[in-house]
Amino acid sequence: MQIDFTTLAPADAYRWLASTVTPRPIAWVSTLSADGRSNLAPFSFFQVISDEPPTLMVNTSVRDDGSLKDTLRNVQETGELVIHLVSAAQAERMNATAVWLPHGVSEIEHAGIDTVASERVAPPRVAGAPVAFECELAEIKPYPADAPNCYLIFARVLLAHIDDGVLLDQTHVDPARLDLVGRLGGSQYSYTRDRFSMTRPK
Repeated sequence: MQIDFTTLAPADAYRWLASTVTPRPIAWVSTLSADGRSNLAPFSFFQVISDEPPTLMVNTSVRDDGSLKDTLRNVQETGELVIHLVSAAQAERMNATAVWLPHGVSEIEHAGIDTVASERVAPPRVAGAPVAFECELAEIKPYPADAPNCYLIFARVLLAHIDDGVLLDQTHVDPARLDLVGRLGGSQYSYTRDRFSMTRPK
């Protein structure tokens, strides 16, 4: 089978990409608006893009009506965000925050998510998240530049909170204890519980 992506409608291109490029890590992003209203939303177009400086990238799509999502609006206004990784234990709560709410309505309050204060940035952290990265905005890039349907948020990591319970020792994370979920196509998700090792050749 061959698929000519130059002829596909955007919805079909998304379906094929999202169901083949898997599993994808999930960024659970907390932000605050300039007037202090909280937002929490999951994004699966997400990845590490640099270790020097340490930088993460989150893709936020434009809504069907052309409006910007609260996450992007808030980051544009304040330049701060917290990116959490999602454990299996928090999957249902993460999914609850994927609901579309009116602008300015807090998913944290709607879904009853417990939070704790961050140290370097204003947005709160999700309590119990195995990993949380406090970040400052490095850059926002509209894509495609001439008619953007999404915006790439480049977030520089300032401080990471890693639950002691997921550590193997002081320099290594135990994947089994981390127990994350990943995004597949449609409504499907995966666990990171089934693993194998390979040694990179020299």
